[in-house]
Amino acid sequence: MSFDRIAPYYRWMELILAGGKLHRCRTAFLGQIPTPKNILLLGEGHGRSLVEYRRRFAEAKITCLDASAAMLTQSRQNLIRNNLDANGVKFIHDDVLNWVPPPSPYDLVVTNFFLDCFRPDQLESIISKVAACSTPDANWLIADFKMPPDGWRRARSRIILSLLYAFFRAVTRLSARKLTRPDLILLKHGFALRDRID
Repeated sequence: MSFDRIAPYYRWMELILAGGKLHRCRTAFLGQIPTPKNILLLGEGHGRSLVEYRRRFAEAKITCLDASAAMLTQSRQNLIRNNLDANGVKFIHDDVLNWVPPPSPYDLVVTNFFLDCFRPDQLESIISKVAACSTPDANWLIADFKMPPDGWRRARSRIILSLLYAFFRAVTRLSARKLTRPDLILLKHGFALRDRID
């Protein structure tokens, strides 16, 4: 899976399709977490989250891991455009499924519109790996799509998500075919839900 082909257009695609909604989701709980020392951003994409975290937690070490070299380039350029220091930011071009975490544990993990890209068996592998390289009190911020419980909104969401998965499978070789909620896998690996905005 690689978002290289759409990296130059991703930000505009997001703005046209969702306006500022996705970015509001990315930053919804940013003001409620303790100041982290070592942050892991998985599937960071074009770097809008990175900018927010660099601004708010200027002293923290940040690791950005993405399978797309073009997206990592966008992230670096986003820091420059916003006059933010890249010192303490490490960019890793790797597939999270193959990535070997460093021994230094993370106290904040962030996955924004990322876990939805994986099948249940892959989620198990990713969450297990991240749990093993996180501090016991680590926070994990997740922003992702959600299927409404019933009614016309559920029917509409089902159509939209089907179209999105079909598009991203064709363009990025995404392996997932549907949305899998990671809640039970996270609980299994020691993460407890503290708050949620639906």
